[in-house]
Amino acid sequence: MSRTAFRSKILHFMDDPAHSTAPGTIMAYDDGVLVVEDGHILALGSPEEMADLTRDIDVQHSPGGLIMPGFVDAHVHYPQVDMIASYGKHLLDWLDHYAFPAEIALKRFADRATDTAAFFLDELLRNGTTSALVFATVHAHTVDAIFGEALKRNLRLISGKVMMDAHAPDDLLDTAQSSYDDSKALIEKWHGKGRLGYAVTPRFALTSTKEQLDLAGRLLAEHPDVLLHTHLCENIKEIERAEELFPDAEGYLDVYKRAGMVTDKSVFAHGVHLSDADRKTLSSAKSALAHCPTSNLFLGSGLFDLAAAQEAEITIGFGTDVGGGTSLSAFATMNEAYKVSQLRGHSLNPYEAFYLATLGGARALHIDSHVGNFAPGKEADFVVLDLAATPLIKRRLAHTNTFEQMLFALMILGDDRAVRQTFVAGALAHDRDA
Repeated sequence: MSRTAFRSKILHFMDDPAHSTAPGTIMAYDDGVLVVEDGHILALGSPEEMADLTRDIDVQHSPGGLIMPGFVDAHVHYPQVDMIASYGKHLLDWLDHYAFPAEIALKRFADRATDTAAFFLDELLRNGTTSALVFATVHAHTVDAIFGEALKRNLRLISGKVMMDAHAPDDLLDTAQSSYDDSKALIEKWHGKGRLGYAVTPRFALTSTKEQLDLAGRLLAEHPDVLLHTHLCENIKEIERAEELFPDAEGYLDVYKRAGMVTDKSVFAHGVHLSDADRKTLSSAKSALAHCPTSNLFLGSGLFDLAAAQEAEITIGFGTDVGGGTSLSAFATMNEAYKVSQLRGHSLNPYEAFYLATLGGARALHIDSHVGNFAPGKEADFVVLDLAATPLIKRRLAHTNTFEQMLFALMILGDDRAVRQTFVAGALAHDRDA
């Protein structure tokens, strides 16, 4: 038995503060102790409450810190990390000029996939992200690469082989049947191994035939514990093209619905241009949305209506969406999400933002029984944030009077420098000062 403890300010959530005002929804400690045993949460409380559990062990005390659950990235592309910050006119132009060539490069130079995956995962940890739903490429070896590197780091990570058999460069095309066969083999190889999970991953309707989408739906039916991960209603031109390619469907979302892809295990990235009917469909199916504000702004895709999605009671997490997204940092994502909501006439409360970056993302990815908060028995994935990470953060926080004010300043001013340490299953995985 291995027991450790950590003392600091502590924050976690037991429910969504956008929907619950019940006592205990937001658990904030000005001085708390988190006790970890054998990689899992044992207990959390005040120093006095935890005295018996910590009497004979060393307690790591971070008086200038904040302990939180590790961040959860609900949508990101690891092969695109090498072309982040590439100029593009709009989504489809950017895909053709930057994203597709970056993914082709991992086919032509297979050893690069492992190197890219390793760098990407270390960057996640450096930014305090401990779980993610990750696009690979159409090539099965890129899935092996990300899962292999995630397994080495003991990460709770979900990924899958991209399925795309139409309207893309030849080096990125599979066939409907080969995508089904390869995905099935990868599910059997990786799903449930360590802390890994699989997601059936058609890129989007524009690069799949009806046959391939139907087979994606078949995979979901055959493997009900895997996720579905794809894009939806990100860009106006994308939507128009989807409706041209599938004229019998009653809109973009209906393309997926007809294929059996709209389920309680589906995670749709973006959802910028959803109709009220779309939101009702997603809510009824218990599908989730990944809100990706930095990429939506960078590519000019539009302003996601977070308030409308919340009102529809859709499960939502934050996605960085690198490489269209401009940072792997949850702080940058929360910062931009706040501004997008402001432009939509809705103020994003900092408690709600940090919920979406932690437990909200875990719920979207169906991993909340394992991670997302500090409920006893959950895996001890957490970060120790530095509340004096920069001179400006230190000075600003000296002028805050409440936990809420502190969190808001941190989500606007914070970046990777604010992540002092990242722990995965109770083990130190990143130390900024080492």
